[in-house]
Amino acid sequence: MAERSDGQPLILVDGSSYLFRAFHALPPLTNSAGDPTGAVYGVVNMLRKLLTEYEPTHIGVVFDAPGRTFRDDLFEQYKANRPGMPEDLRPQIEPLKQIVRAMGLPLVEVGGVEADDVIGTLARQAAADGRDVIISTGDKDMAQLVTERVTLLNTMSGTSLDMDGVREKFGVPPERIIDYLALVGDTSDNIPGIPKVGPKTAVKWLDAYGDLDGVVANADAIKGKVGESLREHLDDLPLSRDLATIRCELDLDQSPDDLQRGEPDTASLRELYRQQEFSGWLSQLGDDGGEAGDADAPGGDYSMVTEQAEFDAWLARLRDAGLFAFDLETDSLNYMEANIVGLSFAIEAGEAIYIPVAHDGPGAPEQLDRQQVLDALKPLLEDPEHPKVGQNLKYDMSVLARYGIDLQGVRHDTMLQSYVLDSTATRHDMDSLALKYLGRGTTKYEDVAGKGARQITFNQVGVDEATDYACEDADVTLQLHQTLWPRVQAIPSLQAVYEAIEVPLLPVLSRMERHGVLVDRELLRTQSTELAKSMQRLEQAAHDAAGGPFNLSSPKQIQEILFERQGLPVLQKTPKGQPSTAESVLQELAADYELPRLIIEHRGLSKLKSTYTDKLPQMVNPHTNRVHTSYHQAVAATGRLSSSDPNLQNIPIRSEEGRRIRKAFIAAPGYRLMAADYSQVELRIMAHLSGDETLKRAFAERQDIHRATAAEVFGASPGQVTDEQRRAAKAINFGLIYGMSAWGLARQIGVERGEAQQYVDLYFDRFQGVKAYMDGTRARAREQGFVETVYGRRLYLPEINASNQQRRQYAERTAINAPMQGTAADIIKRAMIRVDEWLRADEPDVLMVMQVHDELVFEVPESEVDAVAARVRELMVDAATLDVPLDVDIGVGQNWEEAH
Repeated sequence: MAERSDGQPLILVDGSSYLFRAFHALPPLTNSAGDPTGAVYGVVNMLRKLLTEYEPTHIGVVFDAPGRTFRDDLFEQYKANRPGMPEDLRPQIEPLKQIVRAMGLPLVEVGGVEADDVIGTLARQAAADGRDVIISTGDKDMAQLVTERVTLLNTMSGTSLDMDGVREKFGVPPERIIDYLALVGDTSDNIPGIPKVGPKTAVKWLDAYGDLDGVVANADAIKGKVGESLREHLDDLPLSRDLATIRCELDLDQSPDDLQRGEPDTASLRELYRQQEFSGWLSQLGDDGGEAGDADAPGGDYSMVTEQAEFDAWLARLRDAGLFAFDLETDSLNYMEANIVGLSFAIEAGEAIYIPVAHDGPGAPEQLDRQQVLDALKPLLEDPEHPKVGQNLKYDMSVLARYGIDLQGVRHDTMLQSYVLDSTATRHDMDSLALKYLGRGTTKYEDVAGKGARQITFNQVGVDEATDYACEDADVTLQLHQTLWPRVQAIPSLQAVYEAIEVPLLPVLSRMERHGVLVDRELLRTQSTELAKSMQRLEQAAHDAAGGPFNLSSPKQIQEILFERQGLPVLQKTPKGQPSTAESVLQELAADYELPRLIIEHRGLSKLKSTYTDKLPQMVNPHTNRVHTSYHQAVAATGRLSSSDPNLQNIPIRSEEGRRIRKAFIAAPGYRLMAADYSQVELRIMAHLSGDETLKRAFAERQDIHRATAAEVFGASPGQVTDEQRRAAKAINFGLIYGMSAWGLARQIGVERGEAQQYVDLYFDRFQGVKAYMDGTRARAREQGFVETVYGRRLYLPEINASNQQRRQYAERTAINAPMQGTAADIIKRAMIRVDEWLRADEPDVLMVMQVHDELVFEVPESEVDAVAARVRELMVDAATLDVPLDVDIGVGQNWEEAH
């Protein structure tokens, strides 16, 4: 048969196989409604890869049809060993099929047979017609279909099998795969096979006797127990061969020529991607199906303002507006260095202006003077009674401060609205929010400024492109506010969190960031040198322990040395089945073996050196001689703040090296650093939430809570409690907050699991209010799908009713911990707002310079330490009213470590 003139292969996709494989291979994903989406994402992602790589004209996605097949009639136990379809997979089947159809891909289902048989028939027909065929599957049974024209492609692993590949992988050619499967059987399909016959034996027999009939004819000559097993089960072989044989001569309604790829239904795709919340793919569909960013029209009535009369007219409109959205365009993400390039404003949805003030790229037009524009806008931007809305306005506030403008009247921030509404539903950047809530793909910065080394700063971007981009930012922000704010208002507790905590905190964080904190660069450089020497010693010690040099940063080499050469026990495996060298694994091995301990120590020092002692001196601002971090309100799901550049939250406090890094955070001459730290705040919140009288009494009497717990658990007086018992009680107290199991507790305190379980049981017997609270919290979370802090902040738990036990248990642990951690976050945020109000009202010579976990750090004049400490303690204690008193530990020193 002559080869087809189009030369395009037919692609046949084993949809059912990939659906199951994607479900088990990928982490569980859900949309904000709690619907599982991971398997759909996995299969669609593979389809997209196929389409991009092969650009096929003909393709079929084949699924098993519901109901019995002829193989069930042949053998009642066929596939009987397979577990039932997981609950989280079943609801993903129909959405996947809808997406496949909307992509313009022919979908094939044939009742009474399996997808394998349909694929086999279509592949044989296409090959007979001179067309090459690619079967996209991960199923080994399909190897029997391979010919000179038919190859297999495993899209998940990126591997393919031609005729030589089949022989190399299985040891037999494609035409012998059926015989091979009949001998070895298939546990997943429950094909009987011959007991005791594995792949090597099957290959040896088929090599020796040619085929399955030859093996049967020579069964009497095969010796040993495996020969006995063969002879005992000869009657099973015809059935096994029949079950393993893919039927390739079905009478189908569709032929290969009918599987022509169609045009995608972009309207349906957009809606389906929106339902599944596949934001990345949705962003690639423009509002009318084109690529996002291919803006024939920018998306609204967007205009550039370069004339004074236009600016004056718009300034008047802004003054008269009840609320306006605005956004700055700058030449840097560093708020301490960024220069304003332009400003965009929106008053009504679909209309926006851009005022370029510092574009200096090729062909840049005459623009209004930046300082004159800012001077004119200053009264409006500083008016606390004129409400404004923006996206991540903390950044804009800090940049405007460089120009002497104290931004006030920030009534709304769409990033914070989204975060308060549902911290886990999506990322909270503008592009993600536009996709999720407006169904709109936005122009990305890279679309106008380029990528990588060739990326230009915004002042170099053409003014026309900049206008569309900047106007869209202001317009989309306004539309997001109009969408999100009613949703926040609909839940009064969330509105209170938003208006009383998150929005007032925004300027507080901006001021803290701009204050910055002094660091001792010379001390850090000295520490870097010392760390390098310590790392060198550890590296040599590790080489000695390993019996030779190796790369301590190479997981592959570590894996080989630990588990192959030294034969250490394999505690955990990677998804690919290799022994894991993860930190938790090495930590466990380090308790008994020297080399893992040395590797961990080396990793720890390396991280400190690269992240802090090397990097911090480079981050000092040349104008302030301080380090200026960025605090993030909309990252941690529980409400806690995080920080970056530098990350102040992760500097170790338990190791000597970590504490030495804290010594490099110093006060200015004549000042001291003062650290104010809430004491055991999450345990106090547990006492409040649970109402446990024993726990409340211990805090009310200002007892050592861990000693008091030990006394209750072990039935002793506080004076009789041993250090070991107190250590166990402390582990229980904090472990329960984080949902630690008895097994985890046993590992932490070095006892058998049974003994640890006894401790937990004793604890719950003595603190029955805690037990009742935990049980009640889990039950409420399962019923309503979320938990709340004392102040009404919500954390949604989409996995709380998952059928997968591991995912469900993790959600249950989160349900216990989140109200405490989230309430602690709310309390310190309330404290920061109160302290900032005092600082701005009384104007003492005091700076709030850092927030880390449950701690605030201040720079205080030496002569005022006592007075400031008393006032700060008062404000922090009064930040919340709980059933147990809050306590604040205050330390003072020339550096952060001394202040602890």
